[in-house]
Amino acid sequence: MNLDLLQNMTGAAAALATLPGTVELGMLSIGSFLPAASMTHRSCSHEKVRLAVVIPAHNERESIAACLDSLLRDNAAVGASIIVVADNCTDETAAIAVARGVEVLERSSLTERGKGYALNYAFRHLAARDFDAYVIVDADSVVPSGFLHAFKRTFVAGADAAQCAYLVSNGDENDRTRLLDLALRAFNWIRPLGRARLGISAGILGNGFALRKQTLERVPYTAHSVVEDLEYHLALVEKGYTVTFIESTRIYGAMPAGGRGRETQRARWEGGRLRMLREHGLRLTRMIATGRSAMVEPLLDLLLLPLGFHAMLLALAMLSSNATVRFVGLAGCIVVLLHVAAAMRRGPSLWEDLRVLASVPRYVLWKLARLPLIVTASGRRAAWVRTERAVEVENS
Repeated sequence: MNLDLLQNMTGAAAALATLPGTVELGMLSIGSFLPAASMTHRSCSHEKVRLAVVIPAHNERESIAACLDSLLRDNAAVGASIIVVADNCTDETAAIAVARGVEVLERSSLTERGKGYALNYAFRHLAARDFDAYVIVDADSVVPSGFLHAFKRTFVAGADAAQCAYLVSNGDENDRTRLLDLALRAFNWIRPLGRARLGISAGILGNGFALRKQTLERVPYTAHSVVEDLEYHLALVEKGYTVTFIESTRIYGAMPAGGRGRETQRARWEGGRLRMLREHGLRLTRMIATGRSAMVEPLLDLLLLPLGFHAMLLALAMLSSNATVRFVGLAGCIVVLLHVAAAMRRGPSLWEDLRVLASVPRYVLWKLARLPLIVTASGRRAAWVRTERAVEVENS
């Protein structure tokens, strides 16, 4: 086969694969710069909104104390109930929570393992109590002052579900966590912010989200995949519900600085998204064809490749001798730069962000070497594996 023809075919395939992602990134990046819409209030009083904070925890003795302390400090002015779901724990997680006066639900199952099962167990257990909404906080996270009040105010305004920005607490630990900090600012802040400013559902990020009790009654939390948050959000949008993005607060989680924790986390996220595309992509397409325009953005989101792979394919498209393919590649690169710039604009240090971007080529090669892990994690039988925490790496 002629080398030029092969290069053009490769470039055309790359341009086609990246086109939905370029549209998605461009739309959300531009959306993040739009002015915020005013929140429409329904008739509801603060007294009628009672929050339960649900913390799914599996062997979290190293981190749960800091999580609970931050919530207890913030909860003084709100009066929410804090409940830890000690899920298949074999350490002191439950005892640490009890020592702080927090309610603990202990769950044990040899077959139903993972965060989705733990959350479903908690929601069913708490359904008979007079809670109006549930705020989900991961056990390795900390919350700032005003966190719970922001969620309460959002549900007073009538939200069906809510999500705040989920950011990195240990971004200054090393270059890996700095790069992840920048990546999550893009994925967990700019993208939901763009959706919110465009008037569409913000999405669920798995941490720092909340659901109204009535929402759960109509759309039960039966998502149990390795990306149960994404799976459940698709169910919500399909039923006509919108997740409100809370711009006034954040939640901060510790990310693995390296080693096995980093590998399992990235493989789980990206493999799980690939599985959702395989299982739901065709159905979403059929729904769009029947006039369900609300499903367009969720489908574009699933079609957006991980940013490193997306950028690599754009580079291949730009090498084509075909002018149209080169234009698609160039336009996609400009959109990626806009997206990264929007994330950098929200960060603490522009110069640190610029410096850490130099490690992106090495990071892309690292991800390419882990494609088999991602494909394995995309399988229906892929098991939930707890991410190794940064503090555990330090103590090992």
